[in-house]
Amino acid sequence: MSKDYIAIRRKKLMSLLKRSGTEALLVTSETNVTYLTGFYGDSSYLLIGKDQTVLISDTRYTIQIEEQCPGLDVYIRKSTESMTAALEKVLKKTDLGTVGFESHIVTCALLESLNGLTPSIQWNPLADLVEDLRMIKDASEIEETRKAVQQAQKGYGVLRALLTEEMTELQAAHELEHAMRRFGARQAAFDPIVAAGERAALPHAMPSEKRIGESPFLLVDWGAMTQKGYRSDLTRMIVHGRPTSKLEKIYNTVLKAQCAAIEAIRPGATCKKVDQVARKVIDQAGFGKYFTHGLGHGIGLDIHEGPRLGGNSTTELKPGMIITVEPGIYLSDWGGVRIEDDILVTRDGHEVLTSVPKEFESALL
Repeated sequence: MSKDYIAIRRKKLMSLLKRSGTEALLVTSETNVTYLTGFYGDSSYLLIGKDQTVLISDTRYTIQIEEQCPGLDVYIRKSTESMTAALEKVLKKTDLGTVGFESHIVTCALLESLNGLTPSIQWNPLADLVEDLRMIKDASEIEETRKAVQQAQKGYGVLRALLTEEMTELQAAHELEHAMRRFGARQAAFDPIVAAGERAALPHAMPSEKRIGESPFLLVDWGAMTQKGYRSDLTRMIVHGRPTSKLEKIYNTVLKAQCAAIEAIRPGATCKKVDQVARKVIDQAGFGKYFTHGLGHGIGLDIHEGPRLGGNSTTELKPGMIITVEPGIYLSDWGGVRIEDDILVTRDGHEVLTSVPKEFESALL
């Protein structure tokens, strides 16, 4: 990852801190530490302020930190030293009066420890400061997401070629992840959802020992994580039995809703409005009460990030945001249909990053 992008991210964060009247921020979210440093390890904190940026980690990562973020000030604690003790030593070398903490991440126990470290420091709760920055991806993040999409799509192509009626949902999920790893993914972006027939009515179904051939259709929700931690998220249906008119009607309703919502994506559009576009199509087809979740979410270093496409989200879309669009219809005792793509908001509209065919005929195995 380019050091320039990292520097720009930290500069933007410092502007937000200045507006909040806080001198520095203690970053305890591992994902946010990665975003602000390029370091991909765990169990590490980052203290970032106007005159200091210090990564607090341990001896397991000494060499890795030198490789991934050369030039960054680092405090390496020994195995006998607690994280709070290490943080106390770092803080005592500063003259900070106000330090923010990630109030959506920090536990009550940790906050109590922080308050006892240095009585001269005032701890200010600051929620989602880094997450708000992460919503808009820079060029390096967009490139990583494209890579994650390609890894996922190639893996899915292998799964379709290998799929048999005797294969179980669990076996299919394993084959899919293995294929994505073969194409360069670090791992799956999340545990793949492979759900046959009536089990597809569970939006987050866990793969089971149910055989694919026991039902005429299959829902596959999957994604890849790149070596740098960025993720993709797609959903497609596979129809391997004789398609019924009911399945075709529901499928095409979901597809129509998804395409309409994607067309509504542009800078300035609210997440709520885009959600409403898809929901209206499904409502008019008579399936409104069976679309039971929000339309989509941001993706990046986490599989679920801001912004959220939902009925109560007034967030405006901005260039650089990458979101999923994934309407679905779920009928208990029958099954479910969901179709999902990853969309980049551009200056003049949007770009669909995913390209797996999704017309009903393409679902037929």
